[in-house]
Amino acid sequence: MRLLKLVPDDTNIRFLRWRVPFYVFSMLVIAASLALVAVKGLNLGVDFVGGQQIQVTFTESAEAPVAELRENVSALGYGEPVIQRFGEENQVTIRFRLPDEVASDAEAADAMTTAVTNSITDNFADARIDDLTAVSGKVSGELFTTAMYALIFAMIAIAIYIWIRFEWQFGVGALFALFHDVSLTLGMFALFQLEFDLKIIAAILTIIGYSLNDTIVVYDRIRENLKKYRKMQIVELLDLSVNETLARTVMTSLTILIVLIALLFLGPASLFGFTAAITLGIFVGTYSSVYMAAPILVWLGVTPDSFVPSEKDEKLAENES
Repeated sequence: MRLLKLVPDDTNIRFLRWRVPFYVFSMLVIAASLALVAVKGLNLGVDFVGGQQIQVTFTESAEAPVAELRENVSALGYGEPVIQRFGEENQVTIRFRLPDEVASDAEAADAMTTAVTNSITDNFADARIDDLTAVSGKVSGELFTTAMYALIFAMIAIAIYIWIRFEWQFGVGALFALFHDVSLTLGMFALFQLEFDLKIIAAILTIIGYSLNDTIVVYDRIRENLKKYRKMQIVELLDLSVNETLARTVMTSLTILIVLIALLFLGPASLFGFTAAITLGIFVGTYSSVYMAAPILVWLGVTPDSFVPSEKDEKLAENES
C-alpha cells in the first residue's frame, strides 16, 4: 500500500525568492496589530479586570451541570461567565465581569449578583450558594501584568536556548518569528474584541511552543546543510532546507487544524476564543517558520562558511586533544 504524500519528494519551491515582499507584508501586519491593541485595546475578561465570584455546590448531584449552568447565567445578559470546577465534582465557581455602568455603583453590582444567585437557586433545586466575593480589580490587574511578563520571558528564554544550541543569528530569527506570531494573535483579539482571559494566555504559550518546534526543525536542517553544502549559495541552501522539511510541516499543521476547525465550529462557546487563538497560531506559526525565521539569516550575514572552523581553530583543537 502506497503512503499518502501531500508533498512530493522532489518539491523545489523557491520560497526565498519572495522574501522581501513577504517581510514587508509581515512588518505592516505587525504594525497594524500593535496599533489595534493600542487604539482599541483588549477585551479583558474577569480574570484581568475583576468582577463577582460565586461558589456553588450542587448537594444532590455527583457532578455540577456546568453546561446548563452556563446557559442559565448567560441568558441573564451579563456576558459570558467563567465557570470552573473546584474541590469536588459537584462544586463550581462562577465569575462574571461587571459592566462599566455597574462596576462603579455598589447597589447595582449587588442587584446584579442577587439576580444571578436567584436565577441559580430557582432553576437548580439542589444548588447551594456557599460564598459571594468580589474579584479585586487591583489583583486582576497584577495578574494581567504577570501574564504579560510570562509571555515576554518565555520568548526571551527560548531565544537564549536557540542561541546556545545553534548560533546567535538563529536565536534572533526565532525571537522575531515568535514576536510576529504573538503580535498577530493579539491583533486578532483587539480587532474582533474577543474576550481575553487566562485561557488565551495558555493559548499563546501553546502557539509559542508550536512555532518554536517548527522553527527548530527548519533550523536543524539548515545547520546540517551548512555542513554538507559549503559551496552552495545561502539562498539556495535555505530553500533546500525548507523544502526538505516541508512534508513534515504540512502534515503536522493539517492534522492539528482538522481537530481545531472541528472544535471551532462544534465546540462550546466558552472555548471559542481559545480555539480561535490556536487556529490562527498554527497558520502564522507555519508561515513564520518559512518566511520569517529562514530569510532573516540572509540579512544577519549567515553564509555556508560562517560556522566552518578556521585553520587556526582546527590546529588549536588538535593541540588540546
